Amino acid sequence: MKTSIKTLLAVAVASLFAINANAGVSYGSAAGSVSPYIGVKAGQFNPGIDKAKDATVYGVYGGVNFDQNFGVEGEYASTEDKDYTNAQGIARNYKAKTYGLYGTYRYNFVSTPVYAKAKLGLAKTEVTDKAKVGISTKETDKTSIAGGVGIGVKATDNFGVEATYNYLNGDDKMWGVGAHVNF
Repeated sequence: MKTSIKTLLAVAVASLFAINANAGVSYGSAAGSVSPYIGVKAGQFNPGIDKAKDATVYGVYGGVNFDQNFGVEGEYASTEDKDYTNAQGIARNYKAKTYGLYGTYRYNFVSTPVYAKAKLGLAKTEVTDKAKVGISTKETDKTSIAGGVGIGVKATDNFGVEATYNYLNGDDKMWGVGAHVNF
């Protein structure tokens, strides 16, 4: 009887080590851990205006990962003033800014720091398009369902970079790269 109890204890202890060894490497947040983050981004903004070139966009973003997969994210981005000539040969200028609030989903690839990200939510996009000479101004202010996809690398536990594409509404799109820190 004493031998079987010792054997059971040895098997139980050995199984604890086996469970620990099987845990592997995880680059996502631990299950149940909340991880806030903030970051900056830069890229290109396409206003969907005929003959207009893409403008450089700069922005900030931040959010909270509730676990290694689900979170919420907000962002603000603004473009430079961008000159262009429309189809009628009139010199014009546009500037845009966008605000968004999204639910996010991250898929962490096994045993790598790489993840895929998808987001869906609401975005408000304001575009001011005006003639360089005269008073012709067109302002659009759209709030619509928006989304995005991207791929990122969690370089360390507290720092990551990602490349994303955002579909803001029927006309406006934005893509770029960002870097963020986790707390």
